[in-house]
Amino acid sequence: MPSKKDNDRYEGVERRVQWVGFALVAAMLVLCVQFWRLQVVSLGEFAKLAEDNRVWQKRLAADRGLIYDSNGEVLADNRASADVVMVPGDCPQDLLDDVCQRLERLIGIDPAELRKKIDAQKHTPFTQLLVKRDITKADRVRVEENQHALPGVTTIVHPQRRYLFQETAGQLLGYLGEINRDELERWTDYGYSMGDLVGKDGLERFYERQLHGRDGYMLVTKYASGQPQLRTDRTGRPVIARRDSIGHLLNLEAPPVHPLSGDPLHLTLDIGLQRKCEAILKGEVGSIVVLDADTGAVLAMASEPGYDPSVFVNRGASAERMELLSGEKPNRMSHRAFREVYPPGSIFKIMLAAAALEEKVIDGGTRFYCPGHYMIDGKGRRWHCWRRSGHGAMNVVEALAYSCDVFFYNVGRRLDVDRIVAYANKMGLGVLTGIDLPGEMTGLVPGREWKAALNADKPVWEQQWYPGETINLSIGQGSCTTTPLQDAVMMACIINGGYCVRPFLNKDRGAARSEKLFQDETIEQVIKGLRMCVEKKSPPPTGTGKEAAVEGMDVIGKTGTAQVISLSNLDQYASEEDIPYEKRHHAWFVAGVLDRTPRIAISILIEHGHSGGSAAGPVAKEVIEAFYGISPEKPAQVAAGGE
Repeated sequence: MPSKKDNDRYEGVERRVQWVGFALVAAMLVLCVQFWRLQVVSLGEFAKLAEDNRVWQKRLAADRGLIYDSNGEVLADNRASADVVMVPGDCPQDLLDDVCQRLERLIGIDPAELRKKIDAQKHTPFTQLLVKRDITKADRVRVEENQHALPGVTTIVHPQRRYLFQETAGQLLGYLGEINRDELERWTDYGYSMGDLVGKDGLERFYERQLHGRDGYMLVTKYASGQPQLRTDRTGRPVIARRDSIGHLLNLEAPPVHPLSGDPLHLTLDIGLQRKCEAILKGEVGSIVVLDADTGAVLAMASEPGYDPSVFVNRGASAERMELLSGEKPNRMSHRAFREVYPPGSIFKIMLAAAALEEKVIDGGTRFYCPGHYMIDGKGRRWHCWRRSGHGAMNVVEALAYSCDVFFYNVGRRLDVDRIVAYANKMGLGVLTGIDLPGEMTGLVPGREWKAALNADKPVWEQQWYPGETINLSIGQGSCTTTPLQDAVMMACIINGGYCVRPFLNKDRGAARSEKLFQDETIEQVIKGLRMCVEKKSPPPTGTGKEAAVEGMDVIGKTGTAQVISLSNLDQYASEEDIPYEKRHHAWFVAGVLDRTPRIAISILIEHGHSGGSAAGPVAKEVIEAFYGISPEKPAQVAAGGE
């Protein structure tokens, strides 16, 4: 008979056994549900994962789209670049040293370095080792002629960008570089991988999606270890190597999907005119912009000094790449037409004259007397005219022709800063033009709001706008800055009858322009002044832009000399040539042609060129003669209609 102690020890054991049983049943139910989910519900998902583990996809790089100029000339295409590679597993061990020595004689590689690479990959003997990248045609011929004595050595071919005109238009075309992690994350929908080349600047970057193309691929049997590798057959087509890096035999799982080349890019650029503009600027620092004044199409946009984008893709150019990317001044990577800003100086007077006429604060008969200086309300500080002896009584036509500062001091006071800023922005100054290139600078036409925001943490008197600042702004000085491209857009607005155009390089983008900004009477008065500026009269005086005159053509223009430092700081120098280069004025000239097709607008900047009339005016004449075929290359066409 069990004792009382035994009953106490086993009391409740049946209940415990029941709970354990319930737990086992529940666990089995959970397992069954999970098995059902994995084998039935998620069958497709896991089957795909298994297939992905079994099959390896090798991308086949697509050719980038070609870039053409306006006449169908190819500016950028692709060439076949060949690399020499070696698969040590395909070469008998006793011949490895002999093959390395032979490669030294044939293509000039270091045999000791190659042998180190081979030894480092001894556990994966069928790995392709790069022997020499982007070999010359002569190197490739020598390798192929000696193929019988080079077991395991072969060449692989891939497309590489080629820029056929070297430095010409190089800053506009841009360059390629290896994609970085930020770009890879930002362009997830492009299908890129680390190591891919993408546009880093210029048109190559702006139209990356269009030019990139669609990569193809091959599907190959994959093993748990080993890496399948791509080779090139004798016809240049990509093929899969017979074995992977470990030595497993490989098979294609499906026919290859061939890559699709990127779409071509047809530009408005005239490469002949571009080359001429760059040649004219050679030795200077500056830019030339030539627009179709009616559409905004960029016919030429030169910047000096420039660079050849081929150095970013060609063999043996690493030193030059480093020099370019260092930012050493003058920066060859920066296109001065739209990425650098300068005080516009007297070319700003074109906008001021048009705004004042349109707002009716002056008319064609309004005259202001120029004694060589100006004082606000006849007292206080003197603002000098560039001609210290004065111009006498001037109307708007004469003031544009002779660039009278005092006339425009008076006009600026009548317009006031708010209307100056509004009209400047309407004509494309101090705002983005919308050109299809990355990195455009805005420039600045300063006003009340800008100054108040700039000095928000300073006393109220430093936030206020003063009449003296309007005086400086009236002749394009002070804090006012523009780009040469913006000034070409402003000039186009006058030439085409009062419409602000959006400059563009891609023909498919097409023209876009604003509503009409000025009445015909306003445009007529401004053109009269700009025509007089260029005309050569006998006897004098003649306008400040007479060096741009082209016989038999209706050329208009305006000079500008933008101060880098104040005139008083230059009095210590006996002549212009004694002034240090960095203290010299920038030379401007904007011009246009009215009686030819197409009508063009030109903007020229020579950094530290002293005077716009003498330094930039003759450049405008050369550009006009080159474009309209006053040289034998292109016959001039007289417009059927026009102003």
